[in-house]
Amino acid sequence: MIQAIVFAPLLAALIAGLGNRMIGNTAAKAVTTAGLFLSCALSWPIFIGFVTGSAEAGVTPVLQWVQSGTLSFDWALRVDALTAVMLVVITTVSALVHLYSWGYMEEDPDQPRFFAYLSLFTFAMLMLVTADNLVQMFFGWEGVGLASYLLIGFWFKKPSACAAAIKAFVVNRVGDLGFMLGIFGTWLVFQTTSIPEILAAAPAMKGASTIGFLGARIDTMTVLCILLFIGAMGKSAQLGLHTWLPDAMEGPTPVSALIHAATMVTAGVFMVCRLSPMFEAAPVALAFVTVIGALTCFFAATVGTCQWDIKRVIAYSTCSQLGYMFFAAGVGAYGAAMFHLFTHAFFKALLFLGAGSVIHAMHHEQDMRYYGDLRRHIPITFWVMTAGTLAITGVGVIGVFGFAGFYSKDAILEAAFGSGTELGTLAFMLGSFAALLTSFYSWRLVFLTFFGKPRWAGSEHIQHAVHDEHHHGDDGHDHGHADHGDGTAGYHPHESPWSMLVPILVLSVGAVFAGFVFNDAFINSESFWNGAIFYNEHLVHAMHHVPLWVKLTPGIVMLIGLFIAWNNYIRNPELPAAFVNNFRQLHAFVYNKWYFDELYNVLFVRPAFWLGRQFWKIGDIGIIDRFGPNGAAWVVARGSGYAQKVQSGYLYSYALIMLLGLVAAISWVMVK
Repeated sequence: MIQAIVFAPLLAALIAGLGNRMIGNTAAKAVTTAGLFLSCALSWPIFIGFVTGSAEAGVTPVLQWVQSGTLSFDWALRVDALTAVMLVVITTVSALVHLYSWGYMEEDPDQPRFFAYLSLFTFAMLMLVTADNLVQMFFGWEGVGLASYLLIGFWFKKPSACAAAIKAFVVNRVGDLGFMLGIFGTWLVFQTTSIPEILAAAPAMKGASTIGFLGARIDTMTVLCILLFIGAMGKSAQLGLHTWLPDAMEGPTPVSALIHAATMVTAGVFMVCRLSPMFEAAPVALAFVTVIGALTCFFAATVGTCQWDIKRVIAYSTCSQLGYMFFAAGVGAYGAAMFHLFTHAFFKALLFLGAGSVIHAMHHEQDMRYYGDLRRHIPITFWVMTAGTLAITGVGVIGVFGFAGFYSKDAILEAAFGSGTELGTLAFMLGSFAALLTSFYSWRLVFLTFFGKPRWAGSEHIQHAVHDEHHHGDDGHDHGHADHGDGTAGYHPHESPWSMLVPILVLSVGAVFAGFVFNDAFINSESFWNGAIFYNEHLVHAMHHVPLWVKLTPGIVMLIGLFIAWNNYIRNPELPAAFVNNFRQLHAFVYNKWYFDELYNVLFVRPAFWLGRQFWKIGDIGIIDRFGPNGAAWVVARGSGYAQKVQSGYLYSYALIMLLGLVAAISWVMVK
């Protein structure tokens, strides 16, 4: 069963990508979609088996991979509770994204290539989460990096898409260098790449040190875990290596939902939780994880409040929610981190695909300033996005019922406070303020998109679409080109096709009920995890006995954020402009994403280009070309010039040369 789950997407990707000309576009899409639904159908029974306690962890060998001296490992598929969680997240979201893409990518001429890339990505992600050793994990790790590069730059004729794909690839290489060094160091210390063997030996290495730079002694496990976490920072877009994630929105919206909401960006969280016994042996590394996660959570939430592009708002929201997961892992609440990963997959994929439905209705306009009053025109999209917003903001009633984020986000904040450490308290404070901002920018998105007056007249995309429909017809149907008296004459937003609506309706069920149904299994049940992650029973007990005001804080800040958004975008729409006028410097700082891109441009990009030019002009042209091919050509040209003078065509000249040559030869023989 596990082999079918992992390899069905790969087989489908090969058929669609290599056999498209033989089987046709529709068959290529059908094969990839069917492969993912097969994997999804097989994954859920495994997950339910671990929830009910009827399934046991196991390893399925595939083939012998490497045998070189003391380095030996097989290609094997590990299935335990942690893997089961990731299997249902990856296959469910991927299957629904495949189905959604039938409608969203309907007019794209390269659909089979797109579907093949999607399935290839899913295979690489499944390889990552089923890895039984670090090298196999790295194989999947790099595979999803390659697939994300292909998908982000899918529309390769757009310069911005190509630039975003290269940026994602380069920034991830920085993190991957740390990950590689961490793997090399782990093998040197433990003499194995087997994850179970490493985790079994890790507790005994706590406090062990080795000689480092300039003879100073450094903690071995701290170095290894920080290097591994640098890899997670790149893949999961944590502060410092986050700059690629918002630009990755240049890819098609289904790509955003699959890669940058539910699967690839959670690979770092999965890796930290998988190696949690290692991190428990390195308290300094855990403190580093806590700080980076808390700062990322706060930073991304502030930037999300100022974005106008609907996909970028959700992208920064993703970055912020990943921060929650990491600081949960940093304080030792690995179950809470995985629970938020699980619930986040449903409501964030829902929000991205819902945003795609809005973009589809608005002829690919992504600027929320040109939306408004869409709830009357696309009601199904409105209600499912409202459900996703209720889930991400954590709406619920303690002891009664709540949407998905209510359980997982509250568990993280309670764990941070219950940890009793200064860094845990800092993470709780930053996380609570980020929850307020999350509520604000999430409801801001809803109010700007679905409420207020229509503002479509200012959009060039809409005007071009109206012009095309008037003169050429869009699809042969009447779109109701009526004058609404509000500057939107000639355009009527339309609901998405059912191939797009069914996936977001299914995801909305997860966004509403996933937290309520699985809360006990993830947070309170050590038997569910059964050793798949480090289970801190003391912290779980502390989470349930935090003060009442701690439990009430997420709900209070959610209501405050909702009120601020309602007051600014429904009751008094002129307030945001007044705020910007009064706090121009603060707004510019946040709007420009804390100037990280500009800083990196000065520190890294410009020096790299300058260095590249020096190598090019001085090294390549000035030395290599000058004394290499160009120099050889110069010698040949000058030599041929002298030879040309000798070749006069006169017989006596040739006789003289022959005589001189003969004299020289005789003289040489006589000297010898």
